[in-house]
Amino acid sequence: MRIWRICKARFADEAFSGTGARRFGGRWNTAGVPMVYASSSLALAAMELFVHLEPNLQPDDLVSIAAILPAGEPVERLTPNDLPPAWWTDELAPLRALGDQRIRAKASLALEVPSAVLRMEWNVLVNPLHPAIAQIKVEEPQPFHFDARMFR
Repeated sequence: MRIWRICKARFADEAFSGTGARRFGGRWNTAGVPMVYASSSLALAAMELFVHLEPNLQPDDLVSIAAILPAGEPVERLTPNDLPPAWWTDELAPLRALGDQRIRAKASLALEVPSAVLRMEWNVLVNPLHPAIAQIKVEEPQPFHFDARMFR
């Protein structure tokens, strides 16, 4: 399975380490728990980043990074039916508890979860503590630019 991340170029070397999410937490993890947030497509990765950008400030230092999960390594999936009602809202505590538990259990390298940005699409949470993390094949970062019209 191919997954995607977009980040600032200076963070490309650690894009699949879980460091950023460990420092700051996110929708699916609390601060202190490492997690790699990735998407099932480059377009979804762009949307996931776009919703967090400052309006009218187009970043000029982004890269996209594709990675291939190891063949034969199972990927779990949580559907909306597996999640609390209104899971896409800002009530993050239940999702963070679920994500933290999955990371600590090391049950799978990757977990597909629905995107809060595009609920019919899938993000992929990668567990940097899982033994198979070293088998991920990370491709070379490529410059990434949003269309300027998105920042008008």
